[in-house]
Amino acid sequence: MDEECSILQEEEREALLSIYDGDEAFKQVSPTIYQYKYGEDSDNKSFLLEVEWHDNYPNEAPKINLDMFYNKHIVSSVKENIRNKISKEADHYLGESMTFTLFEFLKDFATELVADQPDKEITESIIKLSIDNDDESAKKTTKKETMSKAQKRKQWDRLDSKGEKPRGYDWIDVVKHLSQTGSSKNEEN
Repeated sequence: MDEECSILQEEEREALLSIYDGDEAFKQVSPTIYQYKYGEDSDNKSFLLEVEWHDNYPNEAPKINLDMFYNKHIVSSVKENIRNKISKEADHYLGESMTFTLFEFLKDFATELVADQPDKEITESIIKLSIDNDDESAKKTTKKETMSKAQKRKQWDRLDSKGEKPRGYDWIDVVKHLSQTGSSKNEEN
């Protein structure tokens, strides 16, 4: 790591922490990874941007990450559009501290960048339809086991008049069992 880069990173780290102090949308994951959330939690167009500094940052553009669990609802074309806009903006600020600038740039253009994101109701209805279809197909595949007349008669003959199995149906013949297994060695001595 270049000494100049490490000094610039330390200065920017202090500046970011002081600027975003108390801002719940900002989060420092590690000394080189920062996240900022755009939009409300319940909004389908909200997303989380993660900026990761490399060893040569700010002489190189930071790594932009949108592939997080929070962003699972964002369409891939929207993610790609956001990445492209951020990358172009980062190229203008090479050699300078740019994380704050990138976060603020996205604040200004966030609604424009997620305009292609479908509304929540559409996505939920599609998911609901696919779940309903799965339930119907599961119902159709369950088939009752059919028995022949002889099988039914045999089953009925095993039961008494109350519909229960007769007393002792599972008993074993003790004498027959002992004659098959043999006596124990303790009895022989």
